[in-house]
Amino acid sequence: MSLERFISEAISPWMKEDGVESEIVLSSRIRLARNIKQFKFPLLASTEESQAIVKHVDEALKDKRPESVKPLELLLMEDMRVNEKRVLVEKHLISPNLAEQSKFGAVLLSEDESISIMLNEEDHLRIQCLFPGFQLINGLETAGEIDDWIEEHLTYAFDEKRGYLTSCPTNVGTGLRASVMMHLPALAMTQQLNRILPAINQLGLVVRGIYGEGSEALGNLFQVSNQLTLGKSEKDIVEDLRGVVLQLIQQEKAAREYLLENSKLQLEDRVYRSYGILAHSRVIESKEATQRLSDVRLGIDLGLIKGISGNILNELMILTQPGFLQQFAGDVLNADQRDERRAALIRERLQLEEKTDN
Repeated sequence: MSLERFISEAISPWMKEDGVESEIVLSSRIRLARNIKQFKFPLLASTEESQAIVKHVDEALKDKRPESVKPLELLLMEDMRVNEKRVLVEKHLISPNLAEQSKFGAVLLSEDESISIMLNEEDHLRIQCLFPGFQLINGLETAGEIDDWIEEHLTYAFDEKRGYLTSCPTNVGTGLRASVMMHLPALAMTQQLNRILPAINQLGLVVRGIYGEGSEALGNLFQVSNQLTLGKSEKDIVEDLRGVVLQLIQQEKAAREYLLENSKLQLEDRVYRSYGILAHSRVIESKEATQRLSDVRLGIDLGLIKGISGNILNELMILTQPGFLQQFAGDVLNADQRDERRAALIRERLQLEEKTDN
């Protein structure tokens, strides 16, 4: 396996699998923040200490993997070009912070890309597990198994009263961030999100864009996650999030039924217009492309568009990002060149779906 394997395909193998409520919940993620007791936190570590941390983790875990944990490959940030790191960010395999700030960071990746362990990000270890659809419980169990395995070989920074110690105080305690990526176009169209999102924040949860904190909610995709990590168990945190997500799923389904019953003609017009634009455009900006793809995915889920896989949203949302466009071009592209290539790629992808259906 090599870096080329991880950056050559937009869709990670785990994304091709079916998941519960996958029409609305695209993916579930569990992330654990951990630090090693005998080392300074990454924000204070020197270059030599940062390199020593990566070596220490690699040596401690090498050839000691239990059967329940998938094989992992170590990739060093210093060995990657800027655009290669950008592609991994676009696939949610590493964070923007690791790509931009941590020259001596690294990541341990499983072959199916469902497991990602970042080294020297904000904390020494960020353990991430990704699942298709609504699978927070499975994600928590898998992350727990990996966490237990690592703790057998490394001594975590832990306090009996405060729990796991982290660089950022908001992660102290369980160090857990549980999140789901949701596609909520009907709630956006019926203008209910302005009422719902503030209520979610009051419950100790946060709603962000597709790439987390500070990112825009493009294509009606929203990341819903917990804010509190202290004072509750991992199981309670996940159960609280599950309860809110289940309500969002029901509200999105109700909004879709309302649109079909009361505004079907307008809905069909919007969906088919977006499909036509994607199928024939010669130039398209990223923001418009994501919105049009959201409309098409809604049309697929409601049966208005047939013969096209719902995964096309997941795939093209990543494939049309700047990193992937430049990776396939093998060159740096300016904004106009990216818009042209984005349009061509989407046209070709839709044509491929049509040929497959016929």
